[in-house]
Amino acid sequence: MDQECVSLLPRVCEVLADSSKSLPDDTSLEKLLDWFTEAGRSLLETCPCLLDFVSTVVNNTDSDPSVISFTLRLSGLLTATEDGFKKLQERSVLDLVFNFQRWQEAGLWEDPCIRIGWIQGLRGTLQHPKALSFFVQSDFIKPLLQLQTDSSLFVASAANHMLAHILLFFQPVSPAGSNGIHKKDQYAERTYSGIKTAITLDSDPALTTETNAKYTAVVVAISEYLKESLVPKEKTKLHQSLQILKLLALLLAQARPPLRDTLLRTVADSLEELVTAGYSQLTLPLMDVILAANSSSGPDECVARLLSSMLNANKPADLIHAAAAYLRRGRLDAVHTAQAARILLLPIDIITGQTLLGTDTTADEHRVLMVEQLKNKTSCVSMICVCLTNTPHITLVPPDVLLTCHPAFVVLAVLSLLRICSGDSSSSPTGCREVYRNVIGSGKVQKCALEALTALSSSPAKDKMNEVFTLLIQYLDNPDSDPTVIHKSYKALIKWLSVCTDVSSITDQLRQDLIRVVQKRVCDMRWEVRDSTVEFLGQLAGVQVFLKSAEEEACRASEALLGGCSTTPLLREALQDPESYVRASATSALAQTLSHSWQQGAALTQEETEIVNRLLEILSEDTEGFARRAVVQYFIAWFSSRSSHKHPSSSLLMNSVHSVISKGSVDLDWEVKVHTLQLAELLLDETFSGHQGYKKGSDTDPASLHPYGVVSDQAYTLHTHNLQRTNMEGSDSAGALSNLVEQGVFSALLSGLVDCDRPVGLKACRLLITVRETVCPLPLDATAAMATVTCELPGWGWGQEIRNILGRKKNNQTKEADIVVDSGEDGEVGEVGASESGDGLCVSVCDALSCLQLDETLDVLTQSSDHVHNSLLSLLQDILTSNAAHTHSDREQGEEVIVDCY
Repeated sequence: MDQECVSLLPRVCEVLADSSKSLPDDTSLEKLLDWFTEAGRSLLETCPCLLDFVSTVVNNTDSDPSVISFTLRLSGLLTATEDGFKKLQERSVLDLVFNFQRWQEAGLWEDPCIRIGWIQGLRGTLQHPKALSFFVQSDFIKPLLQLQTDSSLFVASAANHMLAHILLFFQPVSPAGSNGIHKKDQYAERTYSGIKTAITLDSDPALTTETNAKYTAVVVAISEYLKESLVPKEKTKLHQSLQILKLLALLLAQARPPLRDTLLRTVADSLEELVTAGYSQLTLPLMDVILAANSSSGPDECVARLLSSMLNANKPADLIHAAAAYLRRGRLDAVHTAQAARILLLPIDIITGQTLLGTDTTADEHRVLMVEQLKNKTSCVSMICVCLTNTPHITLVPPDVLLTCHPAFVVLAVLSLLRICSGDSSSSPTGCREVYRNVIGSGKVQKCALEALTALSSSPAKDKMNEVFTLLIQYLDNPDSDPTVIHKSYKALIKWLSVCTDVSSITDQLRQDLIRVVQKRVCDMRWEVRDSTVEFLGQLAGVQVFLKSAEEEACRASEALLGGCSTTPLLREALQDPESYVRASATSALAQTLSHSWQQGAALTQEETEIVNRLLEILSEDTEGFARRAVVQYFIAWFSSRSSHKHPSSSLLMNSVHSVISKGSVDLDWEVKVHTLQLAELLLDETFSGHQGYKKGSDTDPASLHPYGVVSDQAYTLHTHNLQRTNMEGSDSAGALSNLVEQGVFSALLSGLVDCDRPVGLKACRLLITVRETVCPLPLDATAAMATVTCELPGWGWGQEIRNILGRKKNNQTKEADIVVDSGEDGEVGEVGASESGDGLCVSVCDALSCLQLDETLDVLTQSSDHVHNSLLSLLQDILTSNAAHTHSDREQGEEVIVDCY
């Protein structure tokens, strides 16, 4: 914390402690606490005024509840070290801060923010043995256990994590030497990561004995509470059981022996009673507890018995959820894995009539109850969806564990279920008709089944490709299929084609059916269907498949399946679609479709030329950013994929690139401008590739990870401070740079540099630095050849801004012989080699690069968008300013003061 902040803090504390004043924005307290947290151990030493602040607030029960809550949590930070704990104890503040009865008597305890502040403050304190002794002596365990079932979910959750913290943090160090924090939970990691240290109980034998005694008392109290409260006395108490199960799952997942064993022994009987009671609301929390115990310990008879009970529940819905939870998260022992898999396959077996379980008798025990439950439509849909979601897990079960069900049978069952959903009752001759009618026309089941079918493409059932292909075409052709179902059908088809690359088994009839369906759906009335269809066509062009008739030579799936039906005309037509999403998808699909011919260097057809003209129209005239972004990316893909720079198609490409850069650089959409700069970067790479000193800039731009996030300075060190400049030959540099100017690259970079969107400015600045380091010689005296390369700056917009920047820079430098100062409008001056051209001004490229202060600009752009306000000093000043505004006598009543707490 810097000195200016330290000097302001006493005034801020005075404002916060004054009960007659209130803050207009409570989040400023949260931000202030975050800054104090970062200060860590040095907080009380650096800011002794905080001790007086805490004392003042806790002695005044008229203080604002939010300030009291803030003070409670701040006290936890201050007492997290033994020195801080001792100082608050000596001032007789500690007992006042955490005396919950005092807050109750003052009528403040009813406010949830006071309760949660008390919990979090205590938690901050409990980082060392002295704090544990204070906790036990003050008998805080009773109110904490009561808060564990508080009406506020936030308070109850905080109490749960607090109880877990006490038991886990102070558990004895294991013989292996691991520290007392087995796993930091999310809150502890965020709030106290700077001050939390591992506790060691063996440094002082007397201290160890005392601390162990206190810890044992806490363990006993919490264990007994868990045992007595776990089983609800009445159904209205299920909320309490739910909270206790959450706490148990948290504890068992992180506890080590002997704590884990003690907890299990204590609650084992209560858990068995709860399992037997069969509360459906507690099925998943119970499984969380059992699986946490199962994964944290070796073979345990009690855990195995609980697991078996859950997998033999009487309620089918509970049984399904328990089996699904085990299969997703459990330790996969053979017996329980096979049992869970059979349970999940049973509803699908009942509906489809597919033989998935063989002669398994354990499944028959549940069949009658399961059939009755499935006759209810709501229950049926819910249970089937859970089963479908877990079918991919079932196919991964080793064959020796699940002997009766080959993955191919699961795929066939899912296909059968999809046929039933579409109304094909004949596909389930042996299924239960009373049950399968519940899934007919169910969009939810269809979507889950299609997702399952997509995931099953990676299972050992690739020989079912023909059946899958047939079913998916039926779904695509079905007039009742909604847009989401069609989208998922396309997705499943692409996935299966990418995995099962041998398409020789697909008949000509199926290929013809696919062509017909695609031609039909690309003209669908619903734009979502058209969008999914053109996306599919693009993805199909990117999938490589094999035809045995072609001697295993790879070809694109679009060629293998659509044959003579060229997709390009369909996609070209989609460029005229009234919906912008479809136009954007069609543009992207065309890039995927034509990429192969670009790589092969094939001559452009008239159709492709017309496509280019249409894309340039979209870039100029389309009102939606989606389509314009896709157009720029199309030309990026084309430029990157072309096989030869001397091919006849290159002239059209380069002319188009010039148009794209000129139009894209002035687009209103910032993403279009960033894509345009990426295209300009490709031109830089091509122009300077192989020249000494050029650093290819195609590496991942750190800003692209989050456009407005903080970017590390080190990410740009290569192009700035540590780069040793090397020169190209003057004539080569001049020619290369002149070509870039003609292509509009330099104008795009300069306009991007002063753009209002930070990602655009950051990208442009980085590229300008790359150009400067490549072509501008050291010393800065440009050669005669380089001096002739100029760029015209318009007299408006970005050109005016660049001219002003250069003018201010020149005014701050000593006039040199080759600089002509020609005063213009305000802030505008003459430049090196400057010449008027209408309203524009031509400037030397090298001189502009050296005078634009690019390194300083980059330093600013790499900071976060809120770097000016995202500081402790700014926050403290805001608090003081808002207080002054509230107390101003001339202030209009009701006028709002907003604290800028970023």
